Amino acid sequence: MGQYNVIDLFSGVGGLSYGFSKLPQFKILVANEIEKDIATAYSLNHPNVQMLNCDINNLTKEMVEKVLQGRKVDLVIGGPPCQSYSTLGKRQMDERANLFMQYKRVLKILQPKAFVFENVIGLLSMDKGKLFGQIRAEFEELGYELKYQVLDAVNFGVPQHRERVILVGFKGFNNFTYPTPTHGEGLKPYVTLNDAIGDLPALKSGEEKNTYIKGITNEFLEFVRDNSLNTIVEHIAPKNGAHLIKIMQTLKDGQSKDDLPKDIRPKSGYGNTYAKLWWNKPSTTITRNFACPSSSRCIHPRDSRAMSIREGARLQSFPDNYKFYGSDNMKRLEIGNAVPPLLSIAIAKQMLKALQT
Repeated sequence: MGQYNVIDLFSGVGGLSYGFSKLPQFKILVANEIEKDIATAYSLNHPNVQMLNCDINNLTKEMVEKVLQGRKVDLVIGGPPCQSYSTLGKRQMDERANLFMQYKRVLKILQPKAFVFENVIGLLSMDKGKLFGQIRAEFEELGYELKYQVLDAVNFGVPQHRERVILVGFKGFNNFTYPTPTHGEGLKPYVTLNDAIGDLPALKSGEEKNTYIKGITNEFLEFVRDNSLNTIVEHIAPKNGAHLIKIMQTLKDGQSKDDLPKDIRPKSGYGNTYAKLWWNKPSTTITRNFACPSSSRCIHPRDSRAMSIREGARLQSFPDNYKFYGSDNMKRLEIGNAVPPLLSIAIAKQMLKALQT
């Protein structure tokens, strides 16, 4: 078989699509994304993919068949919005928690050979594990044999600890094998912040710079940097008030608000808020709030400031030529909700092996 046709549901900005788009054996035909700006960003990076910018609840069989023009879909990929399942969120059984039924509905229409369903690890414990059991039962009802595993992006060269459940279904026998870690103990060393963003110029609060301060010095930079690019975009430090700047400058590498003197210590917030990252370690999981020190551990350890959009994209392993669209808050949402491209490459390679055997 020459090429495997793919559809990406809940596509976001295209992090999961990325790996499949880089292998010539896959052809992504269609993507579905509800948010207009995010759909636009996807299309900027995947211009040959037909984007259906609509609520998946309104995605009809006729709409899908019209864009497919008789072509058979071999693989469906995607993960419903994870806020309902996230251990960082309110974890409620709301409408979004049941969006997997829309994923199932599209699977039933398309009858692909296989699918990849990605989500946060909170999905496993949601409703005391009953929800994940229901999801598996619904997919098995369609004739899919399932496997699932938790993968941490840091083990595949991403400079960030980011655990995700990867559920893979195959019609009939499932011979999918999960990717083997390339980084970690006894393997390549984890990619640290210094490795990942040390070539970006130092910034102060509110400052912008657009030239690299050193060349490509490691494998990660080889991946994210395009040799034809001489300038950096989106490398602007958010502007903060004097009190927050003082807090950020007082913290040492890896410290949090509990390490601050009492006179400037914030009275509210969790243990990972108002906290510095480690310069010589990977980042903790980044969210859409990676520029907001009061929401998550995201203070730049070298520069004592909030992170730029470019740095957030780097920590997700997006190449520097990947485009984001909309307001700065929208761009941070696009980045924070994405599957890291390096992780998607690892998954896509294994899916190809499984489809070919």
